[in-house]
Amino acid sequence: MSLNTETSPLEPDWRLRLRRYWKLMRGDRPIGWLLLLWPTWWALWLAADGLPPLWPLIVFSLGVWLTRSAGCVINDYADRWLDGSVERTKHRPLATGEVSAGEALALFAVLMLLAFALVLSLNRLAIYLSVVGLFLAATYPYLKRYTYFPQVYLGMSFGWGIPMAFAALTGSVPKLGWLLYLANIFWATAYDTWYAMVDRDDDIRMGSKSTAVLFGDMDLMAQGVLYACVFFALALVGKDAALGLWYWLGLAVALALVVWEFVLAKDRARDACFRAFLHNNWVGMAIFAGIAFDFALRAKVVMA
Repeated sequence: MSLNTETSPLEPDWRLRLRRYWKLMRGDRPIGWLLLLWPTWWALWLAADGLPPLWPLIVFSLGVWLTRSAGCVINDYADRWLDGSVERTKHRPLATGEVSAGEALALFAVLMLLAFALVLSLNRLAIYLSVVGLFLAATYPYLKRYTYFPQVYLGMSFGWGIPMAFAALTGSVPKLGWLLYLANIFWATAYDTWYAMVDRDDDIRMGSKSTAVLFGDMDLMAQGVLYACVFFALALVGKDAALGLWYWLGLAVALALVVWEFVLAKDRARDACFRAFLHNNWVGMAIFAGIAFDFALRAKVVMA
């Protein structure tokens, strides 16, 4: 539920500041958390061969929320030179001066420390991998100044929960885990390219880089290639994990949802591209449902 950012003159300063921090963390916009949660749950179910133990499920679900929130904060800190000149982002708290750069860094540190505290309850390999994840999340926002591929790095950084999930549940990261990680990199690159297409004109004007700027008029074709790579990698995942009919039905539903995204964004209008980006929540959910149903029904057959 979105928080109302309009406040009464009598509202205590601490409540007003918390509202600003909440907005900076995108607490009022859960789509980013969901786009990170689905692939993490894919990994947990695959690593556990079904429903994972409760504590790792809690740790990774909360950890995804914390790291996504921290990622939003450090992204806005890195983009404070840009956001004020972009229509979609000009009202963000750092762009308007409602939150200072120092406050943003402190909030980022607190969120990452909380996430790391959760990771400390896992095994040693998962803890080691979390350090790599911290580096990826902290450096991702700066790539748009120097490279056209920040969307790829986004997939690498915010999909890092996949190898961590396998490490936490199995003590290693098998080929299956890396295949799933690769699928998520392609998927994140694709859906974040829809997002970048919303800001493309502003990014070109300000000298910011993205896959949308790089692809130019070939953007829809490039998106088709990226999504083809997503489903090819996920097909390899299904084969490697010996998943059954429900998984393939889930993939079929996800493919139909992706086709609809291209229908939405065929004219490249800003609102349509943003809707295509949001639509990926249902894609991730369909894939998860296929994995979860396949394991659940397989277990039911074994018990019978």
